Amino acid sequence: METILIGLLIPMAGIILGSSLVYLTKREMTGTLQKTLMGFAAGVMVSASFWSLLLPSMEMETGTTKWAILPVAGGFLLGMAFLLLLDMLTPHLHFDASTPEGPKAHLSRTTMLMLAVTIHHIPEGMAIGVVLAGAAQGNADISMTSALIVSLGMAIQNIPEGAVVSVPMHATGHSRTKSFLLGCLSGLAQPFGALVVIFLASMFVPLLPWLLSFAAGAMLYVVTEELIPEASSGRHTNLSTIGFAVGFVMMMVLDVVLE
Repeated sequence: METILIGLLIPMAGIILGSSLVYLTKREMTGTLQKTLMGFAAGVMVSASFWSLLLPSMEMETGTTKWAILPVAGGFLLGMAFLLLLDMLTPHLHFDASTPEGPKAHLSRTTMLMLAVTIHHIPEGMAIGVVLAGAAQGNADISMTSALIVSLGMAIQNIPEGAVVSVPMHATGHSRTKSFLLGCLSGLAQPFGALVVIFLASMFVPLLPWLLSFAAGAMLYVVTEELIPEASSGRHTNLSTIGFAVGFVMMMVLDVVLE
């Protein structure tokens, strides 16, 4: 139980650290830096989706029948569909956009910005929760070390993500302290999503392969629908590509070397 708590708190530490950068930066974040950070976050999420979620899910089903791939494929598609539905039903606004997405709602710009970030963090929390649940159950394909590596990787990714939230919030007119608090608040979706998945995995153990691939699909939806298109638009897209490569390799090295 103590290890699970640590695994939940490590990513929040990254959010808090990243949000605190609002006290050290100028009022606005440059486009080049934002693209680099978004590319880095995408690289971490893609790497974690494969090495820490899809691969263990497939290994759990190896040696049963030729149809054993169905939980992996089905969970992945359900994760994609879940985020698509969440994206369609939640009114939200991306930082670089002027028009909100989702159904019309009389919400403030700040609220819709926060909802956009919340959608982003839910699948990350699910990924953390499912590997912690798998390790806690003593699954041979997921060790507690690998689960903590996922938490550490998400924490490293959360540092630039926290900054991407708090710094633009300050640029819209909020004080540094309020922007910092909003950045921290945006990260609460991660432990919430993690706790929901941990509960489901503990109640329905056979669901673990489905939940692993579900989290992978949800994370890759965010990457393909939000991060990569935004990071690849306009000028200096090569910086987002470099950021992606660094994030992907960093997560891969952590998962293999520290295992």
